[in-house]
Amino acid sequence: MISLPSRHCTVELQALPARIGQVRRIVSAQLRYWHIDALIDPAALCVTELLTNVHRHAEPDKQCTVEIVLMLDRLTVSVRDRDPRLPRVCEADPVSTHGRGLTMVAAVSESWGMHAGDDGSGKVVWFTLAAPRALNAGTSPFTAHGAGRATAAERRAAAPPDRRGSTRPVTAARERTAVRSTVSG
Repeated sequence: MISLPSRHCTVELQALPARIGQVRRIVSAQLRYWHIDALIDPAALCVTELLTNVHRHAEPDKQCTVEIVLMLDRLTVSVRDRDPRLPRVCEADPVSTHGRGLTMVAAVSESWGMHAGDDGSGKVVWFTLAAPRALNAGTSPFTAHGAGRATAAERRAAAPPDRRGSTRPVTAARERTAVRSTVSG
């Protein structure tokens, strides 16, 4: 059996408005740590929409799990909740302020989908984004996907410039990865 290199992060939370913002920041930090900054905005938008759906519609509670997986050239983000009812893609009124979440996820992501648990215990709604080619440009496919470690000098060289044109210092927060983060209500 061949084991493919991957990266994984899981966050458990109550899908409440304040927690949704925290998860968006956790997703952004995790993607920065994995050096796929180009996916931060679309991933944050899509995970916000999925968590907002849990907040507005899930029963009996708002407990959910967000899972972020980077495998080879694909980022998959899934949101699992305890409500077995599948969401519906709606035709939103042009002046409506809601009802476009899944349409936006479909427009922004490479693919998306949903499935109910076989035992009626809940559902999973997911989306995928293609990882930038630069991620695969390393000397080894394993280095690009977590089996190797970049040196501090390599990380500083790869850091995007700040507004003054210098590179940002590597902070302790960017050095850490959360294999499992738990945010509770």
